[in-house]
Amino acid sequence: MAKRDAIVEYLNKYLESDKIKDGSRNGLQVEGKEEVKKIVLGVSASAELFRLAAGEAADMVIVHHGMIWDNPNRITGTFYKRVKLLLDNDISLAAWHLPLDMHPVDGHNARLIRFFGATGITSFCDYHGQLIGFKGTLKKPVTLHEACDILGDNIGGEPVAFGFGPKMIRTIGVVSGGSSGMVLSGECDGLDLYIAGDCAEPVQEYCREAGLNFISGGHYNTEKPGILALKDLLAKKFGVRTVFIDVPNRF
Repeated sequence: MAKRDAIVEYLNKYLESDKIKDGSRNGLQVEGKEEVKKIVLGVSASAELFRLAAGEAADMVIVHHGMIWDNPNRITGTFYKRVKLLLDNDISLAAWHLPLDMHPVDGHNARLIRFFGATGITSFCDYHGQLIGFKGTLKKPVTLHEACDILGDNIGGEPVAFGFGPKMIRTIGVVSGGSSGMVLSGECDGLDLYIAGDCAEPVQEYCREAGLNFISGGHYNTEKPGILALKDLLAKKFGVRTVFIDVPNRF
């Protein structure tokens, strides 16, 4: 058993939330019981996730995409139903958005690039003045097909790929989530492969023109790795039961 506030304080410090500009209200978003025996972790806040968490007798839910952003919703309609599910079951909700994208050890992007065994890893891709992704060099070059297999084996789903770059991939960059638009900034030029979450319409032709290989792993799937890392981290740190609940989303 652990204290709710101790868990939130620890993750705020570990993920350095106070140093990161974000549209998400990172940290505790809905207050439930003080004592935590079981934490359910998921990618995105939803009524379905909360129903499943209640079925698991969870005391806390931790997600990447929370419910409260810069302009919070009125507590009506579907938003009210989500809040009610949490309050009726005395479940706390906490969320960490950009801090979990950017973390150099347990963030989505740090985990994603390490699936490929990259070396010389450095931060890249500017998002509102903050570098949120990572790039590096592969120890052993791979084909685009092999890169898709590595990604799919680690995060699930069926990646979408454009093969307009070198046949053998040596340098890669990774930014999870809604990140395909980063291609259009030119920051990915010079890489052999860029891995994003989503896939915006202009990306295909830009990659053709820039001679860049591209993989879309899915917004949801590319943002599972950091959540899974927190699952293991919190179980070890606080001795609580932790469960990842997958609410599959192909996008």
